[in-house]
Amino acid sequence: MAEEKKSVILFKDKQTRILLSLRSGGTQEWYIATLAKAAGTTYVHTYNFIAECEARGITTVERHGNIKVVRLTGKGTQIADMLANIYSMMEAKEQPQAPAQEQQINA
Repeated sequence: MAEEKKSVILFKDKQTRILLSLRSGGTQEWYIATLAKAAGTTYVHTYNFIAECEARGITTVERHGNIKVVRLTGKGTQIADMLANIYSMMEAKEQPQAPAQEQQINA
């Protein structure tokens, strides 16, 4: 994943990195092994998480022989987009507010 590892205070780090990796993949085909590597986790952890996501309608897994291609569903894309937005909001610096008098004058 191109993004550096972020400090997570609201969500489980590994699962979030897996979903954000799938989201940022564009047209890339994600295999469980490459997804695990991109998310910085193990194959087994990624496999189990993807199986749970598939059961909940968040991902689909297409089997091509021994290879399993993982994709986000529409629901999964919405969830990953929300997670990305939350991360952006958490990382954004708070803009200092003008004193109350200035706000009243500008209103």
